[in-house]
Amino acid sequence: MSGNSAPLAQKSLSTRVGGLPPELFFICSASAQYIGAVIAFRLFDRVAPESVAWLRVIAASLILIIFSAPRLIRQGKWSRSELVSAAAFGISVALMNLTFYLAIDRLDLGKGVAIEFIGPICVAAFQTKTRRNALALALATIGVLILSGFELGNEPLGLLYIFLASACWGAYIVIGSKVAQLNRGVSGLGVGLAIGAVVIAPFGAANSGPAWSSPSILFACLLVGLFSNALGYGIEQSIMRKIPVRRFSVLLALLPVTAVVFGFFFLDQTPTLIDLLGMSLVLIGVMVQQRDVLPAASETA
Repeated sequence: MSGNSAPLAQKSLSTRVGGLPPELFFICSASAQYIGAVIAFRLFDRVAPESVAWLRVIAASLILIIFSAPRLIRQGKWSRSELVSAAAFGISVALMNLTFYLAIDRLDLGKGVAIEFIGPICVAAFQTKTRRNALALALATIGVLILSGFELGNEPLGLLYIFLASACWGAYIVIGSKVAQLNRGVSGLGVGLAIGAVVIAPFGAANSGPAWSSPSILFACLLVGLFSNALGYGIEQSIMRKIPVRRFSVLLALLPVTAVVFGFFFLDQTPTLIDLLGMSLVLIGVMVQQRDVLPAASETA
């Protein structure tokens, strides 16, 4: 009797956790990502942003591959299409991390994330087919525009990087939704990030010298990889397996809100009343949209 109770209890717990709303998981993912962003931001005085991004991707890939090693061994050889999908996903993530860090070295964290949200908005716009979801997207978009201050600022290089990050973010959503359906768990993310780390090595390796001679910097980069990529993107992969790309893209509007909150508490970036209005519109948009799920996830989402 007692021998069977543990697996049943574990399954019951897994079912209850899986039945929690994706919005809750998204808040956890956003929090993890911006804990990592705050740590990374504080490293920029000691290590070049592009090197922090590179080390972040390396750390995350190692963590995820080690964590998923039993599954990698059990599931055996990857097909060519699986490897291509994982590689494209990892490269888009690595380039997004690289350009995002180069951007926030020049722009406020909250403003940078708000402008970067253009990528998810475009993805959501192509997927939106009902008035209710169109209203939700409009509210979230207006909220993000308010958070960006309706201005692009006077940092042309920072803006170039954040628009590149925005394009990579859109690619991350589209490709990531396909990788999430491979049934490879987080191993797909780990393998993809390993390939992505190789691709951005020419940008990140050159100025990474100070990190290799400082255990504290390496440990901080490990934490960035753990929070921002391994936990943040790992949670998002779980969400992508349950909900459509359109709903996922609108939920990403929670990230600029989280960025403003973290900027306030950890980076001395105080939001204005207008910023609070923008955050409110984003939250209303997220609540208004239809909570549709993918067919395979309809029982647990």
